[in-house]
Amino acid sequence: MPHPSRSPRALGLAVTAALSLTLAAPPAFAAPTADPDPVPGLVAGRDTAAPQLVTGLAERAEGTAAAAALAHLAEHRDRYRIDPGQLTEVGTERAADGRQTVRFQQNHGGVPVLGAQYLVHLTGTGADQRVESAGGKYFTGLTAPTTAAVPDAALRGFALGALTDPRARSGATAEDRGAVLLPGGAGRLTRHFTVRGGDRSGGQPTTREVYVDATVGGIALAHDARTPYPPGTGAASASAASAPEPATGTAPDSYGRRVPVHTTRLPDGSHQLVDRTRPATITTYDGAGRDLLDFIGGLPADLRPAASPTADFPAATGTSGATDAHRNAGTVYDFYRDRLGREGLDGKGAPIVSLVNMTNDGAPIMNASWDGTMMTYGGGGPLYHSFAVALDIAGHEMTHGVIDHTAGLVNFGQSGAMNEGLADYFGNAVEVTAHQMSMTDPKAALLGESLCRTGTPESCAGRRLDDRRTTVDDYLGTDSSLDAGGVHLNSTIFSGALWDLRRTLDPLTADRLVYRALAEYLTPLDDFVDGRNAVLAAGRSMNLDRAQLRTVAAAFDAHGIRAGWESRLGTDSHALVRGIPTSMAAPAVAGGRWVMGNSVGGGDPVLYTGSTTGSTTGSAAPTRLSPADGRRHSWAATDGRSAAWLAVGPDAEGKFGMEVLTRSLAGGPIRSLLASRTEQLGEVRISGGDIAFLVDDYRTGRSTVRVSHDGAAPVELPLPDGHQARNLTLKDGLLGWSEQWTAGDRQRSAAAVHSLTTGRTTARYESAGTVGATLLAGGRLLWVETTAGPNPRNAIRSGALDGSGVTDLLPADSPYTPGLVGLTASDQAVTFRTESGEPAGGWTNAALPKLWQLPITGGTPVRVSCNRGGQYEPAADRGTRVLWLDGTLGRTDLVVRDHPAGRC
Repeated sequence: MPHPSRSPRALGLAVTAALSLTLAAPPAFAAPTADPDPVPGLVAGRDTAAPQLVTGLAERAEGTAAAAALAHLAEHRDRYRIDPGQLTEVGTERAADGRQTVRFQQNHGGVPVLGAQYLVHLTGTGADQRVESAGGKYFTGLTAPTTAAVPDAALRGFALGALTDPRARSGATAEDRGAVLLPGGAGRLTRHFTVRGGDRSGGQPTTREVYVDATVGGIALAHDARTPYPPGTGAASASAASAPEPATGTAPDSYGRRVPVHTTRLPDGSHQLVDRTRPATITTYDGAGRDLLDFIGGLPADLRPAASPTADFPAATGTSGATDAHRNAGTVYDFYRDRLGREGLDGKGAPIVSLVNMTNDGAPIMNASWDGTMMTYGGGGPLYHSFAVALDIAGHEMTHGVIDHTAGLVNFGQSGAMNEGLADYFGNAVEVTAHQMSMTDPKAALLGESLCRTGTPESCAGRRLDDRRTTVDDYLGTDSSLDAGGVHLNSTIFSGALWDLRRTLDPLTADRLVYRALAEYLTPLDDFVDGRNAVLAAGRSMNLDRAQLRTVAAAFDAHGIRAGWESRLGTDSHALVRGIPTSMAAPAVAGGRWVMGNSVGGGDPVLYTGSTTGSTTGSAAPTRLSPADGRRHSWAATDGRSAAWLAVGPDAEGKFGMEVLTRSLAGGPIRSLLASRTEQLGEVRISGGDIAFLVDDYRTGRSTVRVSHDGAAPVELPLPDGHQARNLTLKDGLLGWSEQWTAGDRQRSAAAVHSLTTGRTTARYESAGTVGATLLAGGRLLWVETTAGPNPRNAIRSGALDGSGVTDLLPADSPYTPGLVGLTASDQAVTFRTESGEPAGGWTNAALPKLWQLPITGGTPVRVSCNRGGQYEPAADRGTRVLWLDGTLGRTDLVVRDHPAGRC
């Protein structure tokens, strides 16, 4: 699993020279829960009328497992609130004790609903067959359309736009994965693409899962893919032409020790690393240093399994990692089969494929991954062995394959952190079991400790499952821009609770308990608390006694995983809207009124407005501002009295286009200022009767600024030939922007102010560097300026509106400017955001983006809020009041503070 940073990683493990976390004794568990039965009989669903979990049943169910399960849901519709006609069977998990779990996928009008799976658990056979429990995710109230209104080419274009770095977009591809409905509210029809960047100057090529709104366009959800590699082609076929004669041989491992290996002997007497001694054929390929881009779309046709002319494989088989990958795959297979009763990664004995020894632009790859069909292991390098050497890494990656074929946990936020945590747990369990380690061994909790060529296991390990992390103390509140919402960063909170189970219950019971929860209870969008409930429900189905179930509950309690944990984190801000589905919804605010679009309050892509004031429990519910016309309404601006925004999607004639709209915040008619099918509209700004925006013509490539006054048709503002305006700001009859042009062989930049009354430019400040965001506030023009030179830094500058002079509010040598990335201001205060990047010791909440504020006349910045999580998209209201999107509570909330917190 790749890690959020680009430094060397194994299964998302930091391979650092020293362990960054202080080691301590295992935590003392919290006191047993006061509830005499720690397993809830019914858990209500969230944002749905269907229950999340129903246990304690013993209801007769006749017929095949799938038919009986569906009939049970239909017979008890009043209990489940589920329409059986929206369900399709995904598969039936059959346990060694005869239990059967039928997993259903919810569809809406034939379109699968993301993460919506419902499971029914049955025991017994024939006349004794009974339903003992049921649960999962089923979303009621879905009414979204199921037919795309946006052309396929436009959908693909939006998907490619998810790669914000122009280098990544060069040569990028977008694989169409089909229609998917995002849950929430009425639902949201999207097209799912896997987007792969064509540039890798910063590391391995970028891969993102992107869901594009198929009704109105635009990105509805995007997050990093779990692996950098595209699906392979089931490469075991490369050896299918050879006569399958199982054999044995020897091969050196990464340490140079000659070890036995299962092989296939070909008619010419040569041997390949193809193990046919198990129901699932295990095949290992040596990439022989070929570039990872050669494996786009699967294994190359000319690639054959690692081979030797005799049964004794050469030294290169060990140094490449092929020997270890081959043997470790067999060990992991045996663990799942012998200990848990699972036949291979898919449960049906499908081939198991490993690929070792690829390179990234000639350099060794410092990672391992599961790509959906096979394991891939980087070659390590001078400091590290091949990543195939570590049995726990192999177990981790292969467990991702098991998860894909069972719960399918989505690689985002808490569900992604559980995906990583479960892979950590079973990867560790495989190694501890195979090496016959005691759970009290200080090395038992380490992961990836055998990778390093030098140093101690403790210094080499990238994660350890006894790190004592808890939700309340350690949850990293990041949005989707970092580590897909913290999937690696927060994983040991969950895996630590599971590891404590393994330490306090006997390991075999714990392994079977966690596996049953994974295979029979978890669903794709589950969070930490859902994971706790799944493990407890699995424990009840295994007939664990009351004391054991309390031990399970106590393990989760010790890591802060219990209902309502988010409320214990503590924040100093006031929430206006909770649980915004995507951090792409940037707010705008003025005069105590905010506007925001793109999924606020659910999956509805409309524009809302609300007040920045309210009681301590939240302000009045937001009011819908945009029409219900099937288009996306977002990218809004407001002056506190009216709003202006963009509508994107099919027009009244069904043609895709963009339109600038405006409306009073008090309601009333919606006015159109400009509609176009051939131009890109953007950067809408409003002040009094003036509305300004940018227009980029697709056909000519020309970019212009247009302004409407008192509802009149927009007129173009003249700019010198070759000059382009960006970063518009509008206030009280003045329009500011950053201006770019080419002079000779140099790119030039300036900050400018234009009077809409006189039609003249009143100030123009040319920069030796680059001008970014601009703001009109406090009777001045403010802008962010990036200095020229090999070590650029940002500064916040302030210029007189008549062009008479410039001062630095925050000079380029300020300690706050290296990570300065955002700017917003009122007439009294300037607020900016800083991003420090990943510290040497790894990510912490303190290193996530934070907001700072200083007087508009300059001064020392102070913290806007002491909320510990990430703070994004600030918007300044009057005085010192600021709104922003906050990730502290394990979700994205729109929050507000009236005054800065000062020091934290």
